[in-house]
Amino acid sequence: MTRRHKALFVTVVPSPYQRDLFGALAMRDDVDLRVCYMERESPDSPWPEKPLRPFERVMPGFWVPFGNARGHVNWELPDVSEPQIVVLSSFTSLTGQYLMRRPLRNTRWLFWGERLRRNAGINEVIQRALAAPIAQASAIVGIGRAAEEDYRRRFPNTPHFSIPYHCDLTAFVAADRGIEPHAPVTFLFCGQMIERKGVDLLLQAFDRLITNGIEARLLLVGREADLPKFLAAVGPATRSKICYKGFQAPEHLPEHFSRSDVFVLPSRHDGWGVVINQAMAAGLPIITSNAVGAGLDLVEDGINGICVRANDVQGLYRAMEMLALNPGVARQWGERSRRRARDLTPEAGAEKWVQVFNSLLQTR
Repeated sequence: MTRRHKALFVTVVPSPYQRDLFGALAMRDDVDLRVCYMERESPDSPWPEKPLRPFERVMPGFWVPFGNARGHVNWELPDVSEPQIVVLSSFTSLTGQYLMRRPLRNTRWLFWGERLRRNAGINEVIQRALAAPIAQASAIVGIGRAAEEDYRRRFPNTPHFSIPYHCDLTAFVAADRGIEPHAPVTFLFCGQMIERKGVDLLLQAFDRLITNGIEARLLLVGREADLPKFLAAVGPATRSKICYKGFQAPEHLPEHFSRSDVFVLPSRHDGWGVVINQAMAAGLPIITSNAVGAGLDLVEDGINGICVRANDVQGLYRAMEMLALNPGVARQWGERSRRRARDLTPEAGAEKWVQVFNSLLQTR
């Protein structure tokens, strides 16, 4: 008889990639799943609202600004004594702080999170204080290898696991790339046009390509944010090679990925970066920085992409130059990316979670 795990996830918002995982978990015979969200939608990530499924609900509440984050206050919290395992993904919210410091102290629970951003001064002191209750968790699941190593360093006496984000990539795999013979290489960036994502670095490197007479194009997809300021720093010849498509709903992203040749994500910090999963499934080679969690797990230098140092414009330029001048290599690396993406399905992610549940429940 299959052992059925009663699991409760308490997370921030119904993001598409988390919901893909939850859907796969809910379909399993060995998981009895419930999911509680702290808010219905995120103001800085306007995903189209989708109906909640029977195992999902949004807890009533509100949020207040907390530096660059949001502090959530919720009520009608779930009974955390009922599930065998509770998974919490937020320690900066008041809701998360209350759960960790009160009801979760009497149950088996996991903390689930991306690699934390490095802080200094008073911000580091605040971060450490807020994160301190994580030490009481039964285990910590880092979203990727870098997150696991970060939490292991912070909480050495707690069991640790690593599970990258797994999401539905079917539409990206199916998109027809339609390669144009002899066309210039098109670089793609998808995300918010902000400094944390390294868009200013990308434009500087691309400007060098065009200034040095290398034929290339740049496709930008995402919320405008600081893009006008970044574009003002490059010349008109470079701007003429840039196409900005604005924010696109998730269902329209595959067509833009399919029109590109190389994906670039040069972030100064990205806890994971699901766009790398998507780009790999679309058959694109990846240029990313060592500050991107997904890059460290999924991109292998010279195999399916290039990983450069964060803030290194020259390194970024060299990586883009190499692939702009060698489109055959870009296609070869892209096919390797697509093959690697086959292991990133929601079903594969759900299997890893069940293995974690089994491991912890066997120790009781």
